[in-house]
Order: sequence, then C-alpha cells, then structure tokens
Amino acid sequence: LADKPNHDSIIKDIQAALYELCWHVVQGNFKLELAASVLSDMMVCMALLKSSHCLQYIETSSLEEKNKRDHYTQLVGACLLFVPDAILKERLDPETLESLGLIKQAHQFNQKIVKIKTKLFYKQQKFNLLREENEGYAKLITELGQDLSGNITSHVVLESIKSLIGCFNLDPNRVLDIILEVYECRSDQDEFFLPLIKSYMCEPLTLCHILGFKFKFNQEPNEETPTSLYHIAAALLHHKLIELEDLYVHLMPLDASIVEEHKREITEAKQIARKLTMVVVPSEKMEDKEREKEKEEEKNDKPPDNQKLGLLEALLRIGDWHHAQSIMDQMPAFYATSHKAIALALCQLLHLTVEPLYRRSGVPKGAKGCVMRPLRNKRAPRPAESFEDLRRDVFSMLCYLGPHLSHDPILFAKIVRLGKGFMKEVQDTLLSCFLSIADQVLLPSLSLMECNACMSEELWGLFKLFPYQHRYRLYGQWKNETYTSHPLLVKVKAQTVDRAKYIMKRLTKENVKPSGRQIGKLSHSNPTILFDYILSQIQWYDNLIGPVVDSLKYLTSLNYDVMAYCIIEALANPEKEKMKHDDTTISSWLQSLASLCGAVFRKYPIELAGLLQYVTNTLKAGKSFDLLILKEVVQKMAGIEITDEMTSEQMEAMTGGEQLKAEGGYFGQIRNTKKSSQRLKDALLDHELALPLCLLMAQQRNGVVFLEGGEKHLKLVGKLYDQCHDTLVQFGGFLASNLSTEDYIKRVPSIDILCNQFHTPHDAAFFLSRPMYGHQILSKYDELKKAEKSNRQQQKVHKYVAACELVMSPVHEAVVSLHPPRVWDDLRPQFYATFWSLTMYDLAVPHNAYDREVKKLQVQVKTIEENPDVPMNKKKKEKERCTALQDKLQEEEKKQLEHVQRVLHRLKLEKDNWLLAKSTKNETITKFLQLCLFPRCIFSAIDAVYCARFVELVHQQKAPNFCTLLCYDRVFSDIIYTVASCTENESRRYGRFLCCMLETVTRWHSDRAVYEKECGNYPGFLTIFRATGFDGGNKADQLDYENFRHVVHKWHYKLTKASVHCLETGEYTHIRNILIVLTKILPCYPKVLNLGQALECRVHKICLEEKEKRPDLYALAMGYSGQLKGRKVHMVPENEFHHKEQPVRSATTASQLNGPGTTAKPATNASKTEEGACEDADRSKDKSQGAAKPVNKANSTVAKVTTSNGNGAPNRDDKEKSGKEKKEKKEKTPGSTPETKGESRREKQRDERGAAGKEERAPREGKEKTPKADRDKQKAEEKSNKEDNKAKAGNGEPKELSRERDTGAKESKTKEKGGDQSKEKGGDRSAVSGSLKSPVPRSESAESERGTQPDCQHWLCTYTVSADCHPHAASVCTYASTQDVYAVSRSCGPPYNHQPPPQHPSAPCRTRSGNPRHHQHPGPQRAREESQSLSFAPAKSTEENKACLPPQKVRESARGREKVWAKPSGSAGALPKPLEACDRS
Repeated sequence: LADKPNHDSIIKDIQAALYELCWHVVQGNFKLELAASVLSDMMVCMALLKSSHCLQYIETSSLEEKNKRDHYTQLVGACLLFVPDAILKERLDPETLESLGLIKQAHQFNQKIVKIKTKLFYKQQKFNLLREENEGYAKLITELGQDLSGNITSHVVLESIKSLIGCFNLDPNRVLDIILEVYECRSDQDEFFLPLIKSYMCEPLTLCHILGFKFKFNQEPNEETPTSLYHIAAALLHHKLIELEDLYVHLMPLDASIVEEHKREITEAKQIARKLTMVVVPSEKMEDKEREKEKEEEKNDKPPDNQKLGLLEALLRIGDWHHAQSIMDQMPAFYATSHKAIALALCQLLHLTVEPLYRRSGVPKGAKGCVMRPLRNKRAPRPAESFEDLRRDVFSMLCYLGPHLSHDPILFAKIVRLGKGFMKEVQDTLLSCFLSIADQVLLPSLSLMECNACMSEELWGLFKLFPYQHRYRLYGQWKNETYTSHPLLVKVKAQTVDRAKYIMKRLTKENVKPSGRQIGKLSHSNPTILFDYILSQIQWYDNLIGPVVDSLKYLTSLNYDVMAYCIIEALANPEKEKMKHDDTTISSWLQSLASLCGAVFRKYPIELAGLLQYVTNTLKAGKSFDLLILKEVVQKMAGIEITDEMTSEQMEAMTGGEQLKAEGGYFGQIRNTKKSSQRLKDALLDHELALPLCLLMAQQRNGVVFLEGGEKHLKLVGKLYDQCHDTLVQFGGFLASNLSTEDYIKRVPSIDILCNQFHTPHDAAFFLSRPMYGHQILSKYDELKKAEKSNRQQQKVHKYVAACELVMSPVHEAVVSLHPPRVWDDLRPQFYATFWSLTMYDLAVPHNAYDREVKKLQVQVKTIEENPDVPMNKKKKEKERCTALQDKLQEEEKKQLEHVQRVLHRLKLEKDNWLLAKSTKNETITKFLQLCLFPRCIFSAIDAVYCARFVELVHQQKAPNFCTLLCYDRVFSDIIYTVASCTENESRRYGRFLCCMLETVTRWHSDRAVYEKECGNYPGFLTIFRATGFDGGNKADQLDYENFRHVVHKWHYKLTKASVHCLETGEYTHIRNILIVLTKILPCYPKVLNLGQALECRVHKICLEEKEKRPDLYALAMGYSGQLKGRKVHMVPENEFHHKEQPVRSATTASQLNGPGTTAKPATNASKTEEGACEDADRSKDKSQGAAKPVNKANSTVAKVTTSNGNGAPNRDDKEKSGKEKKEKKEKTPGSTPETKGESRREKQRDERGAAGKEERAPREGKEKTPKADRDKQKAEEKSNKEDNKAKAGNGEPKELSRERDTGAKESKTKEKGGDQSKEKGGDRSAVSGSLKSPVPRSESAESERGTQPDCQHWLCTYTVSADCHPHAASVCTYASTQDVYAVSRSCGPPYNHQPPPQHPSAPCRTRSGNPRHHQHPGPQRAREESQSLSFAPAKSTEENKACLPPQKVRESARGREKVWAKPSGSAGALPKPLEACDRS
C-alpha cells in the first residue's frame, strides 16, 4: 500500500469497509464468527489503532439499545485475540472494559484516574514555594548585584546561581525573574546579563512569558512602564533571545485602537481647519481657542502609556532598525514618528549612520562640527561610506521619519548637504531617491519648522542644482498633496491661511515694511500656502500688486522660486476663464497676474525659465492669451515699451540710438534694467527659447484669426492679434538690443529658411533678420577699415558700400525664392531687400530729439545744484550721471550722423538699379505697395513713419521708373478696404503712416517755392514718360504747382468720401478703425472747411447712435469730435485750398481746352510714349470686344466725365439746357463701366485722328454731352443718326456760385432721381437732396444737383467740378482698387501670386492665413449702378450732409490702366499743358 500513489485514499476505503462490517455485526445482519475472521486477517495489514477507532465509534453508537450493546460486546470480545489490552483500556469506556473483564470495577478505575491526574498536573513533586528559603534569594540578589568590573564573568555567576538553586531549593523561573529584575536595575550591563540569560534559559517562550507578565503588570491604571523594561526587552529582541511576534501580543494598546486614535486625530485636525476658514463671532473664536489649548495641555500632561511605542524607542536607541521597522509597519504612516521621542531616537540613529559620508562629502569648507561616537552595538546599521550605501538603510529611515525630521534641524542640514555633494558627483542612479526624499521628508519637515530661514536657504542650495521641471514637480506635490498626509500638516495649513488673511487685510502702501516682515516669517515654512492665498487676492484686487511686490523683499531664494511656480500654476488653472463673460476682453485676473509677473520678476532674482517655457508651450498649443505675461515681463525687465499712442517727440526719439530711445522714447523712464535684462537674456539663451518664441509668435498671428478665433467675438480676436503682434515686436526689439552679434547671428537663420522652412510671414522674417544685417555690415565694415587704414571720408564710404555688397548679396539671392519670377520684372531683389533691411535709424538723424534730451539733462544738473536739501555726495553722483548721459547722447548723435551719410551714399549708388519697370508704371507701383509699403506700414509705429519717409527718400533720390505722384495717389484714393481689414492697433499705425504721407504732401502744397524745389524737376512728378527717358528740363512734362494743388484737394475729397462711407456702414470694425485713422491724421486732414463740416456731421451722428449701444465707439467719436472742432480754426475754404475761379457761359475754344492759352500741339511734335504704344497695340482687340458688346456712345460716359486718360474736353454749350432736360438726363444715364469707358475713349480718339482743330472737337464734345430725355427715345435716335446726336449738343447751364439750393425743382429732381436709382438697384441705395457728386476713380460718373457742371479734363484723370469745386480740380486717377493691393500684401505666402483682375475677374488674393480669397467682379450693371449712386452731401444743412454710398469696386483692365498714361487728346506723343485749361471764357 505504501508504494502506491493513492495510499491515503485506499486506507480510507478500507477503514470504511471495516466500519461497515462491524456495524452490520452490531445490527445483527452478519455473523460474528465471519466478521472476527475477517478482522483478524485485516489486522495483519492495518494499524491496530485504526481498528480501535472503529470499535470506539461503534461503541458510541450502540449504547442506547441493549441488543446492539450485546452484539458490540461480543464483537469486542472476539477482537481481544488480536487487539492489545492497552489500546482498549485507553480508548473504551470503563463500563465496557468492566463487561469485557479487563478491569474489576469501573468506579474504582475512575477514582484512580482522578488521583493520577491531580498528582500529574496540580502537585509539585520537587519544589514548593512555602519550603523555599529567603536566604537563597538574598544570596542570589547579592551575587547578581556585585561589582562586575573585575574578572567576574557571566559563566562564573551562572555556576553560583546553579549552586544556590540546588542548595536552597529555589524555583528556576523565579530565579529568572530575579535576574531580569536585576538586569532592569543595571540596564547598562548588557555585556554581562545578556550572555547570562542566554546561558541560563534556552527556552525563548518562557522568557517571553515572564517579560509579558512584567508588561501586563504595568498596564494597570496609573501605572507607567519603566524605561529600563523597554531597554531589556529591546536588548533581548536585538540579540534574538525572544521573538517580536511572541512579545508583541503582550503589549498594549491593541493595533485597532491605535488606528482609531490616528483617524480621530485627522478628524479633529480637519475640524480645526474648517473652523479657521469659517466666519465666526470673535467671542466664539476666542472660546474655541481656549478649549483647544486646554485639550493640548491635557495631552501634554498625561501622555498615553503606549508600550509598543516605548519598545520602539528603545529599539531605536540601541540601533535595532530591523525590529523597529517591523513595529512601525504595524501602525499608520508617520504615527510612530509623530511622537517626538521616537522621532529624535530615529534622528540620532540617522546621525550615526550618515556620519562618515557626511564628513567626507557634506561638510562645507571651514565648518568643523562635532564628531558623533558610533554605537558599540555591532548589530546596528552599518555607517554609510559612499552615496550608494545610502540605499541600504538611510533612505528607508528618512521615509519612516517623514515630516518629523523638523525635530532635528541639524540632521535636516546634513541630509541637504549630502544631496548637494551627490549632485556634484552626478550619479543618475540615486537622483530619483533624492527627489523622493525631498518630496516626502525635506519639504514637509520645512513646513513644520517655525520660521527657519536658514533651513530654507540651505534647501535652496540643493534645489537650485535640480532642473526647474524637477523643482516645480516637488512644489506641486508640496502644495497639493503633502498637507493632507498628516494631522499636524492639516493644522499648519489652516493656521497659515488664517495668518495670511490677517496680514493681507492690513497690507497697505504705508505699512509695507512691517507687513513684509510678517509675510517673510510666514513664507519661510509654508510658502506655497501663503502665495496661493496672496495670488488669489491679487486676482480680485489689482491695487494690491504694488504693496505686495514691495513686501516680498524679505523672502528667501527658495520662496522666490516657489512664488514663480505658484504664479505659473495660477495662470494654468483650467477652472479659470481667460476672457470675460462678454467674450470681448481678456479677464482682469489674467491682466493682474501678468502685471504682477512683470513687477516681481524685474525686482527680485527669480528664475525665468519656467515662465518662459510655459508661454512657449501655450503658444505651441495654439493659445495666445498668455502672451500678455511675456509682454509685461519684457516691458518691465528690459524697459522696452510697446505702445501706439506715442507723442511726436517720442516717435522722433525712437528713430535714434539705444540711449536716445531709453531717455526719450518711452512713457515711463524705466531705469536700472541692466541686471534684469541680462537675467532675461540668459534665461532665453540657456534654454534655447529666443528663436522658438519669435517663430511661434510670428506664426500665431494668423493662428489667432483662423485657428484660435473660432467662435470668439471679433473684438477679442483683434485684441489677441494685436497682443501677439505687439509682443513679437517688443520681444524682437529686446533680442536685437541685448544679444551680442555672435549670439544673434548664430540663432537666427537666413531669410529664405525663415520663410520657406519655418513658414514665417515675410514681414516678421525681415523684422527678425534686420538687426543681423546691420551687425554683419558693421562688422565687415570694421574689418575692411582695419585691413586698409585710411582716414579719408570718401574711402570710408566706399568701404561701407563694399561691406554692404558683401553682406547683402546673399540676401538678394535668397529673397528671389520668396515671390514668383514675374514680381522681379519690375522690382529688383536689391530694392526689395534694401527696403526691408533699412530702418529709420538709417535714413535720418533726429537732431531735435538729441538736443531736447541734452537740454533736459542740463536742466536736471542745474536743479540738483540749486537744491540745498540734497546731500553733497548725492549731488555729485547725480551730476556725474547726467554728465555721462549727455556725453553718451552726443557721441551717439555723431555716430548716427556718420552712419546716415554712409547709407545715403550707398542708396545713391544703388538707385539706378532698383526698378526695372518691364511692365507699366502702374504695375510697378502695385507691386511696391503690395510687397513693401502696406505690409510694413502696419507692422509698428516706427515702421509706419519709415514707409512714408522711404517713399519721400526714393523721390528725392530721383530713382528711375518710380512715379511719386502715382504712389501717393494709390495710397490716398481708396482707403476703405485697407481700413476695414485692420485691427485696432494696425489702424493706429496705418493712420500714422497716412499722417506722415499727408505731412509731405501738405508741405509741398503749402508753398510754391518748396514744391518747385522738391518736386519741380523730379521724375516722380512727370506727366509723360518718353522712350528716351527723363531729360530733367522739359517743364511741359512736369505737373505744375496749381494742378498739384487740385490733385491734393482731390485726395482730401477721396479721404472724406471713404471716411463717411466707413462711418455709415454700421460695422463696429469700420467705425472704430476710421475714427482711429481720422484721429491720427488730424494734424493734416481735414484742411478744407466743407469737408471738415461733412465729417463733423457724420461723427456727431455716430455719437448720438452709439451712446447707449457701443460705449467704446461713442468715446472714440466724442474724442475725435472735440479735437475736430478745435482744428476748425486751421481749416480754409475750398477756394483758398486750391485756385478756384468762376467760369462764364461763353463757349471754350478747342485751343483753350488743350492748354493755357495756346493751340494744341500737333501729334508729330512729340514721340509716342511707351504706354501709348501699348494702347495702339491693343486697340484692335478692344474694338473686337466692343463690337461684341455694343454700347451707346452717349450712354458710355456721363455728361461731366470723359475718359480716365483725359482725351477730350467738355462742351460748355451743354449749360444752356433746361432743368427738366438735366433731370431726365440724370435719370436715364447709366453709370460708366470699363467697357463703356473704353468704347467711348476709342470713339473719341478715332474722331480726333479723323479731323483737326475746332471742326474735330465740336462733334466730339457734343457726343459727350448728349441730352437723354428717355432711354427709348435715345436708342431710336442713336440708330437713326449719330451725327444728329452730336449736332444736338448745346451750351450747358451757367454755373451758380451760391451754396443756397432752395428751389422746389431741385428737390423734386432729387426725389425722382432717388426713386429711379432705387428701382434700378433694388432699393438699397438712395441719393440725398442737394448732393454733390464725388470725384471717383476710373471715370466714375457723377452730377451736381443744380445742373451739369463744367469738367476739367486733365492729363491724369477726370475730376468732377460742382458749385463748390474749381474747374481746375485735376485729380490723379486710381488705377487699381486699393483693397486688392492691401489684401495681397498681407499674405503669408508669396503675396503677388495672382494675375491682374481683368484677366481673372474673380482672381484670388491672399488673406492673412495664406488662404485664397476671391474678389467677385461686380459686373457692368452693378458698376453702372454704383457709379451713378456715388454722391456726397453739400454743406447746406446737417441732415443733408451724407455720403451714403460706398466707393466703386470695379477694377479696370490692365490695358485700361496702361492707357491712363497714354497719349493726350489730339496729340501723338505729348500731353497738353493743363494750366487754366478750363478757365477761358
């Protein structure tokens, strides 16, 4: 059976079978003899004991029935042969044994058993306490208490003890108890008693029971367990004489009660914290505090007698860390170490463990310290000799100690210094361990230390070696999780918040110093809790920023770093909305935190890397709200201020050097920024954030609109765009002024890489590259000067030009890839790069600004000298400072003057190769506006000034192929779309740009001598372009002064019309932007009284309409209205602004229409211009187009408009027509379109070539002034005879000079005209009574209310003259809609990437995101409607002063624009002299 694997199961089966067999015998179902034989056979194989068990079970079952009892007795009797009697006597009842005859009497047998058990268990056979002799115990005590200093050993004493036990019959257990008692009294004799006990008692359990009895004796009320008992128990445990598991059950209290006590402490701490945050009556608060003090005193007076903690302390004292750790594992975290005695014992053990390593790597230079004596216990933890040994025990000890390291500041400092020593050796394997110790031990312990600034600074010595990512993670754990891990920390947090509230309630500007000290004391231990509350208050009350910043001067370095983390955490709070509920402005809490960041980071040495990385990460995530922080930090730390509200003096100062900018360019003189700007620069360079921030901001400008904008309000999107752009300009300016040349060049890639690889918009890319070019040119210039020493100024200039060529040549090649090849047909890459690489510093020296600042400094010196209250030493310092600044400014002025002279010489050499003009002058100007002028003029305020000055500079340099007049005209003619697409700050810059352009125009307009000097003989004011080029002496080709004044008046009128249109749209953006632009150009516009009155009327209406709806628009309008009224005294009537005379009724001869009192020049007297040749070449195509779409010549032009190139003159006989005819004519005449204008122009030109003199011009004039009674009649007359139509042309009505328009016929005409127009347009436009038709680009049609007025057909364009306009009001034609130029110029990709509008009526032009946007061509019908509806209100009354309709949006074809500059009427290659052309009578 034993060999089989299922031995147990077989045994069980056999037992069951035997039981069944016996049971059947008892039942009488089976014969006794057979069963006995089977049992006898089986007993050979089975254990006898098993059989006896079967018999025992059956006996128990058969006691009740006599029959069964008899059968059972017989069965057992049969088994007597093979079952031993001893087994049966052991197992069966006495009655059964008596019946079997194995015993005599059952009763006697039971008595004998009782006696044996009593003797065995209850009677002491050898010893009896009553027989023990006291002399034996006395001798035992004497033996144990003898002096052990001699040669007495435990072995000798043990022999004596044995002798005493034998002699006096002493109980060995009692002897052991006495040995323990003596050991308890002489606990310092471990070396003697421990070997004695170990030799005397070899049974650990007995010893453990005796110790447990001793501990239990001291568990009675009012009993205290002696320390010596804990010591001997710890020593016995440490030497493994007893087991902790055996002794632990004898100790009190139970583990469950310890857990309950810990939970109760946490609950009480939370209740205390909750009470501190509740608003209670002061009296109740005092009562609660008194109760808490009483409870604390009770706890301190009667500490609980926790035997487990006492044993734990004793274990730690002797260095038994293994058993101590086992006891602490049975308790809640930090429960044991929350008792000061245990914490100090563990700290002492740590001191001994780290001592060797600390002496080697942690002791600072010059420090001695006291040497710790190691434990004599060889079983104690081994001292750490290396940092790797700290893994063994030190780290685990510190983790068990936790926040209660605060009880031993010296050990705290040792651990921190060991960490610093470790960081110097850089062992990555232990870095995570030290970070965990800092998280779980050092920072919580600092929270429990009261106002220990030294420990804070010591800890910062370690933390500053960690990357800021590790530090901020530690601060986050400290702030959000540590204070919930222990009851003490919960109380400390509540007390800190309560104290912070007390301080902040009383903080003002007057008590900054005492409040700052209190804040400093509180922050040394719990900075996270304190700063979290302070920041929450600042987010609500921004007036606390100043006092708080001043009060932070008592903080430690660690506290400043924690402050930075708390600010970042507050900024990144996901529960806070960064925009207000109206979704139009940034939240005030974010603005407050941004202001605090700038002030705190500037004033105190706080590391900036975390904040800068946070801003970078938010930008990378496509969010730009937090750029406000970067803007404030750069402004406060570097002193670089970004604002578009600069005064003229500040703008002038900004064009100078860095010193002049700092002194006169900013509103607030932020001094002493050298150190703070250096810290900011170092943070950017050390963490490689300078270029990423620039690129992300440049890219995010478009992201604000197209990615981040989403459902945000348009006003908020504009603000975010401006904030992103302004911060980019500010940050780029900081990098340019603070980075060294090497650092800047090393970090900023080339322009093509910026644009093509990083997808940086071109304006931003050049903005970042511009300082690099300047640095490189100056460096190369210095190299060339050193290589060849020469003091001649001419040589220096040539070297500078050579340095520019060396540096800029790669740039010229790089910019070619930025735009399509056709762009470079007109603009040279050299011109493009020159425009984008220069600044105002390169173009002019602000002498007035330098002089102004020097005078200020001189006044300061004089004031200091005259002030008797200033101490002498301070006077001396201030005078030295002011004198040094004066010298710096004067030296800087001299340096800039030399630089500007070199730059101008360089430009003079380059100018001949700037513009190729392979296409028309119009296309050249278009590309210049698109790619250069418009993108840069809205980039910054100083760039706006630069653009205007650059145009003037190109004009002064007499650059070939640059038409100054055309450039100015394109800028002024139609500003609606440009203004509408600007943000708020961009509109300010655009207004500044327009103001600077108007300043130049106004200067030329104001004085004939100035005009003749600066424009008279310049190619930019040519009115005809000859194939042989500009000869510089032909006065007939130049625009004279009087006609220039007419052109300027036209530009003012255009500005007025565009402004009125924007004000009438009702769109928030249009109104806001045009008001900003008008405010900016107020010094130069309006100059004409009637235009100013019209603007005043419309602005007054805005004030009335927006007062309740949009207060910000109301404020803008009121501000502009007040300034406009103040400028009224400087406005002049129109006839003073430009020469205006009253025409007479007599007809004008053809010669008078063509020149100032001379006959027209024959066509052969001058060669055809280049544009004229283009016109002739395209004439056949125009004819074919015109044939396919026939248009009535009389309907192709309006009565007062010819063609945009000025071919032809008005017929003054038309003035004789009646008012009814005028009314019908106005109702029936459709507006001119590009097709009709082209057809009319070609018809007139054919008439001119077919006839000469007066016979030629009369039919042509008649054709243009055809009266139109009604459309049907006119069509019939046109079909019958065109010549009859020409013959019908009569004299026009005389021009009335009076501004009074009070006739009923005039009103009825206006109403009927408005009705027809509304029918034609669908009711969306209306004319105003007495409206003065505006001059519009591309031969827009318009008529006056009182009749058809005489027209001035000049070499540049047509210009409508009404009762308030002079016949000489010549105007420069608008050649292409400005909105197209502007939209394309603002693209992110190559801006000039579309064909001209005529070839592509819906040509895509790039928007800010680089996505194509289609401008739908309005079509001929809409063009006619718009051209007919353009009107402007006269100055008669306020209600009638309206300019109700938008400007014409029709684009001329490319050929049409070229023809603008084609041949004049009646000449082949020359234009007629325009002076007084229409004044002859």
